[in-house]
Amino acid sequence: MFDRLGRTTHDRRRLVMAAALVFAVLAAVFGPAVQREVSVGGFADPHAESTRAAAVLEEAFGPATSDVVVLWRHPTLAADDPAFAAALAPVLADLPAADVQRVVHPWLPGLPDDVRAGLVGADGRTAMAAIALAGDDDAARAEAYERLRDRLTAPEPFDTHLAGLQPVYSELQERSERDIARAEMLAMPILLVLLVLIFGSLAAAALPVAIGGIAVVGSMLVLRAVTAVTDVSPFALNVATILGLGLAIDYSLFVVSRFREELARSAARGEDTRPGSAAVRTAVRRTVATAGRTVAFSGLTVAIAFCGLLLFPQMFMRSMGLGGIAVVLVDVVLALTLLPALLAWLGPRVDAGRLPAAVTRRLPWARRAQTGEGGWARLARGVLRRPAAVVLGTTAVLGLVALPAFDLVAGETDVRDLPASSVTRQDADVLAEQFPAAAAPASDVVVVGEVDEAALGAWVASLGDLPGATGATLAGRADDVTHVVVRAAAGPEDPTTRELVRELRAAVGETRAGLGGAEVLVGGAATAGTDAVAVITRVLPWTLAFVAGTTMLLLFLALRSVVLPVKAVVMNVLSLGATVGMVTWGFVQGHLAGALDFTAAGRVEAANLVLIGLIALGLAMDYELFLLSRVREEHLRGADDATAIATGLQRSGRTITSAALLLVVVLAAMVTSGVTFLKTIGLGLAFAVALDATVVRALLVPATMRLLGRANWWLPRPLARLHDRLGFDEGAEAPEVEPPATVEREPELVGSRG
Repeated sequence: MFDRLGRTTHDRRRLVMAAALVFAVLAAVFGPAVQREVSVGGFADPHAESTRAAAVLEEAFGPATSDVVVLWRHPTLAADDPAFAAALAPVLADLPAADVQRVVHPWLPGLPDDVRAGLVGADGRTAMAAIALAGDDDAARAEAYERLRDRLTAPEPFDTHLAGLQPVYSELQERSERDIARAEMLAMPILLVLLVLIFGSLAAAALPVAIGGIAVVGSMLVLRAVTAVTDVSPFALNVATILGLGLAIDYSLFVVSRFREELARSAARGEDTRPGSAAVRTAVRRTVATAGRTVAFSGLTVAIAFCGLLLFPQMFMRSMGLGGIAVVLVDVVLALTLLPALLAWLGPRVDAGRLPAAVTRRLPWARRAQTGEGGWARLARGVLRRPAAVVLGTTAVLGLVALPAFDLVAGETDVRDLPASSVTRQDADVLAEQFPAAAAPASDVVVVGEVDEAALGAWVASLGDLPGATGATLAGRADDVTHVVVRAAAGPEDPTTRELVRELRAAVGETRAGLGGAEVLVGGAATAGTDAVAVITRVLPWTLAFVAGTTMLLLFLALRSVVLPVKAVVMNVLSLGATVGMVTWGFVQGHLAGALDFTAAGRVEAANLVLIGLIALGLAMDYELFLLSRVREEHLRGADDATAIATGLQRSGRTITSAALLLVVVLAAMVTSGVTFLKTIGLGLAFAVALDATVVRALLVPATMRLLGRANWWLPRPLARLHDRLGFDEGAEAPEVEPPATVEREPELVGSRG
């Protein structure tokens, strides 16, 4: 199949390039419009008890929560002064009814005195207005807020502060989009310089950038089509953008390097290598049949990791999975069609714009290649001499790095993910200072049905006496729905708050019969955070089992072995543990807070941690497959185990390291974001890629393969027959290359000529 694809892309190269140009234009015109089609929110589990409690409260009392909390502060006037209310009357009167479902403020007629007093700040000069926005879903409410927020500003000399969920999520989205764009602008010059140095020519370096650009806009076009059938989070666009560029450069590096290697062999034999020649056709065909085949399987492993996100009930998680799948598939298709067509069109002109020989000779890998004593060759010999010591040493190091993971605390994104300079973050601080009760996390207890009046008061008081609670109040009654609010003393991730939620649900279960209620639900902000972590904890084992099982099946098809897929999963679990340990050490324990300029919240967002883990697993399998594919080529030529491992590491080591370096640059650029969870994702993935491409791929994998020996390729006969019938061996054998009897010589990326 891949051999035929290589021939077709060469023979129909003009048609392929024309089709890609049309796709790129359509994607550039229509793809960016997906930003207007995305849906904010989607972080809650739609089946959680807290979600059902919120729905019951909204049906009985109207909006149960305030989307926007507006604080107006006057330098001298008291909030109960008639002049204070008179100055704000035009602001309140100007709020459009189409965007506002409910407004509660201190001057609302008929408001109970205790509620009115709770809407005045501790300094007596700050008033609160709680606004519930109109709209049937998160996207509609976000649009209402955008139209409304400029109208909420009070005249001088009032200070206006906007707090609440909607301002926080709005700024998180705006900052994320802006910071991702800036990160790409910062990374691009570095990428261009590295690509030119790695390839040694401007033409070859331009190919990955071109493929990456088309992949990014192409994935946006695919996501826009997805929005027609399901909701997509704006944060899925962030993943598609940053990962689309990184993976496109990765895949292009492997394909272009292999093409230059194949073309160099033809040139060394004195064959005609002009565009359209038989040598170029053969080089394209062999490139797609070997590197292209590996890219296809590698892309599928990353896509499988994103498929794991589709198992979660939250829209946010599912849309991140859809975004990742879209960008990976676009990257793979472009790497297998457009890129080979461009290589066929260029032929030896892929080396156009070569760096001067005086420059390339000074590059470290070029100097080592001239002496025949490459670093990867020396490393291979050292690893193969002492494989047991290497396995024990690297496993110990990975285990040590993973130790902080035992202190992992998972939570939810909140205002603390914004930088301290953020106006919304500062407004939230004002809310906490002036209205500590409103800022504290609360649980809503909802009783549906008739309630024993005699028992109600005592029961509410007992809820307020639970450990970790500061009190409980009867918030309202409507028909057969009773609403009780229980406030927590600590933050949502604090163990005492989570224990309070457990105690609260246990107390509710024990007293249902005494209250006579048909149903009692526990919800609210404090409980929603606990539910969000709980659903991820419940679904994650099934997700990991799906990803691991499917990936092992895919590796079996690619490598014709049952041992190597199992070993790959074990290796990558070790790598993943070290990544989680680093994230915990840096962001939960806060050791990187000063260096990276963020506020250590004592938790990492659970959904983002899952995202880091699954993408890291996919990328780890990506590099594993590139290495093992080269090892298998040598094995199929008849090389002994040590030679096959060493030569595979030698021939793929620099390419894998270069690809990892380029991807690390893209991911690490996200650390410049002001949003903490983007820093976490960027640094976490950059660390995972760097660790996998060096310690795991260069040390642990070759050492374990050396210890396993011929067992690496063990395959039961029934599975061997199945594999042969499926025909997945096509393209596995590299053609017409001298058997590598030594590991002394390394192929050059810069100006490679065989």
